[in-house]
Amino acid sequence: MEVILKKNVDKLGYKDEIVTVKAGYGRNFLIPQGYAVIATESAKKAHAEVMKQRSHKESKIKEEAEAIAAKLEGLEIKVTAKVGESGKIFGSINTIALADAIKAQDVDVDRKSITILGDAIKELGTYKATVNLHKEVQREFEFQVVEE
Repeated sequence: MEVILKKNVDKLGYKDEIVTVKAGYGRNFLIPQGYAVIATESAKKAHAEVMKQRSHKESKIKEEAEAIAAKLEGLEIKVTAKVGESGKIFGSINTIALADAIKAQDVDVDRKSITILGDAIKELGTYKATVNLHKEVQREFEFQVVEE
């Protein structure tokens, strides 16, 4: 079954891509959730026209994503957390806290595009994360977890 994605779907594809999926996955999950529409001949023609008009806008979006990625590489990102006597963090560091730390340095990144590499962060130290700014622009960066 071919579908046209209306939103980015992890491990499947990006918005406006035509992908082939199993019929049950398309009918029971993607279409009811609003992530995709069935790729009929008329839908494919309309999609081709939209993509033609959007191609020049896409280059500008990619340039903006690359500019944000360049800013990220030069940043020293520090996330603060409350620490107990044993040196462990109360709770854990998540993408929300990381996105807030990045925004504090005047770089706007959506928390949903950030993926923290490795296990849950429950101790002070240096960790790595990736940010998916565009379907062709992904960057890996380091950040530090420091005591408040």
